[in-house]
Amino acid sequence: MARRRVPWAPVKAFEQFVEWPCQMIAAGVVAPDGSVHTHGNVDHRFPLASVTKILTATAIHLAAEEGTLTLEDTHDDEGATLADLLGHASGIASTGERLDHPGRRRIYSNAGYERAANALEIASEMTFRDYLTEGVFEPLHMPSTKLVGSPAHGAESTVSDLLTFLGGFKGLLAPSTVEAMTTPYLPELIGVLPGYGRQAPNTWGLGPEIRGLKSPHWTGSLNSAATWGHFGAAGTFLWVDPEAATSMIVLTDRDFGDWAIQRWPAVSDVVLAELDVVAS
Repeated sequence: MARRRVPWAPVKAFEQFVEWPCQMIAAGVVAPDGSVHTHGNVDHRFPLASVTKILTATAIHLAAEEGTLTLEDTHDDEGATLADLLGHASGIASTGERLDHPGRRRIYSNAGYERAANALEIASEMTFRDYLTEGVFEPLHMPSTKLVGSPAHGAESTVSDLLTFLGGFKGLLAPSTVEAMTTPYLPELIGVLPGYGRQAPNTWGLGPEIRGLKSPHWTGSLNSAATWGHFGAAGTFLWVDPEAATSMIVLTDRDFGDWAIQRWPAVSDVVLAELDVVAS
């Protein structure tokens, strides 16, 4: 008698959430076969914090494809380009203070994203919120996702909507744009990854962070160097591992802190380890 294959599900990974010091957790995993597995209330809307940056970057890349602006546009006397702003290579701190010349260091910058969004507002003659909603959220059918604050960290969304985003944004943007967005920009730059210290190099794409060889890191030790995504201070993260053909989204109601340093990589490793067992 032939053995019936049991469909894979991240049961062991989701079981770890019982030990997390959170009142509410929602999560989603997309497996290599395209199956989607969820935990918790996937329709509950959480503040995303800096996971917002992936959505903001998508809107700016869309505007570049439409010819509204270009990534080579400069935005200050130092010659920082829109690409520099998206890749945290502008030399501008989160406060807006200039700390270095463009292209010298990876300096994580909320102000850089706010400047990029402002550039789009000027070029499109629309508010950034409207452009993001009409250009990204509506076409991808993300009805619960809203920008309620800064383009750097002010979006709210659900696991359900973010799963929809991951399933659709490659159709929204040209393949060459997606590749540029998720390929290291100025890959040799050194800098501080918030919460995890100095990284050499501190690889980043034109929007998403790229794991590279960073250690310590918020993704798992089994995540490939090509993994891209973002985490947020609101206790949120999203990663896509193209080599494992797997994605994970976790949204919580507890701000990022020491509790997450070990738990986040551990749950990602359990997901990838379980998949590896199935594949072998």
